Amino acid sequence: MAQINHLDRLPMAIYDDERAFFARLGARIAELRRSQDITQVQLAETLGVSQQTINSYEVGRRRVPVSALPTLGVSLEALIGEKAPPVKRGPTPKFQQQLERLDRLPQAKQRVVMEMLEGVLMQASRG
Repeated sequence: MAQINHLDRLPMAIYDDERAFFARLGARIAELRRSQDITQVQLAETLGVSQQTINSYEVGRRRVPVSALPTLGVSLEALIGEKAPPVKRGPTPKFQQQLERLDRLPQAKQRVVMEMLEGVLMQASRG
């Protein structure tokens, strides 16, 4: 029978210089939990810890393990209060302009351009 190492389950001490960070992180976790209408008990069951542990996370008495963060369903930036860098979405301005010009062409010419584009893309995927 394998022996359980109880040291793995002990909470890691929080040093004074870390306390403010973990208090803010815990407050964000509590806010997120409440906004999703989840109780501490429900979150504890999801993470496999006790309700008391969740309470300790939320008030900043215990460090939140990194392994628990993906379970919370938000980005790390949102949890630590930093804004994520803006994600550039959509085509580049030049490509967007070309798409708009294509959209103004008659249907028959649009089909010709689309067939040409499909041919080029298929050829590129083979090579």
